[in-house]
Amino acid sequence: MSIDRETFERSDEAELADVSATEQVLGFLAVNDDRAFKASEIAARTELDDGTVSTSLTRLKRRELVEHKGTYWAITSDDDRLARYDGYERATALFNDQLGPEDRSEWAEHAPDEPHPSLEVEDRDR
Repeated sequence: MSIDRETFERSDEAELADVSATEQVLGFLAVNDDRAFKASEIAARTELDDGTVSTSLTRLKRRELVEHKGTYWAITSDDDRLARYDGYERATALFNDQLGPEDRSEWAEHAPDEPHPSLEVEDRDR
């Protein structure tokens, strides 16, 4: 996977070497969490070998960090599971360095006015 020149300049060798292929695949899917991809597309977009990506996806599936349907792969929607995975944290930090951190105010700007129906059911049961 390529990195921008600024990241290259400000990162030390250990920071750049620590991101494994599996973390790169997970990081790519995390950045594109609104989409599902074929393994070959993930390989092309991350500049990793097809076999490396397939192996990484299999490992991530075993850890229940990605979902697989047909020929498509997507990151899990289970945020708690992702938060417990330290590779996700390191990959997210790498992408935050490259793309900038998320802005919570942007999330709030697009949030619905009404709570999700599942929350309303839970509130009624209490």
